[in-house]
Amino acid sequence: MQVRVVFMGTPFFAVPSLDVLLRGHDVAAVYTRPDRAAGRGNRIVFSPVKQRALEAGVPLEQPASLRDVDVVERLARYAPDIIVVAAYGLILPRAVLDTPPRGCLNVHASLLPRWRGAAPVQRAILAGDSVTGVSIMRMQEGLDTGPYAFQATVPVGEMTTDALTAELARAGASALATVLERPASALGWTAQEEAAVTYADKVSAADVALEPWLTVGEILRRVRASSRSAPSRARVADRLVMVERASSSDAPVPAGAALCGRELLLGASDGAVRIDELVPEGRSAMAGADWVRGARLDGSCSWGPA
Repeated sequence: MQVRVVFMGTPFFAVPSLDVLLRGHDVAAVYTRPDRAAGRGNRIVFSPVKQRALEAGVPLEQPASLRDVDVVERLARYAPDIIVVAAYGLILPRAVLDTPPRGCLNVHASLLPRWRGAAPVQRAILAGDSVTGVSIMRMQEGLDTGPYAFQATVPVGEMTTDALTAELARAGASALATVLERPASALGWTAQEEAAVTYADKVSAADVALEPWLTVGEILRRVRASSRSAPSRARVADRLVMVERASSSDAPVPAGAALCGRELLLGASDGAVRIDELVPEGRSAMAGADWVRGARLDGSCSWGPA
């Protein structure tokens, strides 16, 4: 059943859901966050959603806020039956929520009510969740408080933030397609259980910092949950490094000690971690063993928080 949709999203996670809408529905307009400058040259970078909308030739809107009366009136002129949101990055005020007759749907990257908020993927990894998923929920003014019509589970396994986000993006698009295929009268809405709510606050560098008193499992989860905006950092032999990939090792390395030889091993509170890939300060990513040779480290030294 085709519907007229306004889509709101910004990062890569939102693109598969937009593609579902472009294939089977009337996309009246796409809303995404304003362009931003990034990198050393402060180049203007388009969001993944903007790039996809431009490729599809869909009308594009990039308001800095949705609270201006003129912005809401312009949105209403697109006359959407429904608004679909996926990681947009702006709060939808009541005037926007009330615009489409079929309401606003959100493609949220968790099994609500677990991990309401900004960083559900990273928080699931950091918490050691074995399973996460996506929820197609009806939006309300509260933070991810609305009832959901559909959920799909995704195993976390050993995935990184990027890999798990990509898997959830695919699952979210499929779940969205399932919900939109059903008549509105056939959708069953499940209220969230407030006693089970957890919040996914934005992840900071401190949340993924590497420290020798952590367990091996905690260190590996922090590395997998790291990102460009919040990298996993440590100091090895008083050199600052960002750890990109790591694995467990059976080597007997005391907590706080680092063994530098054919590989780079860091001692944790209950074992050792092998640093498979890292980024030295001011340089590009490289294998841990290559960094050891280039830094001319040999034998043992200490490591600790950055």
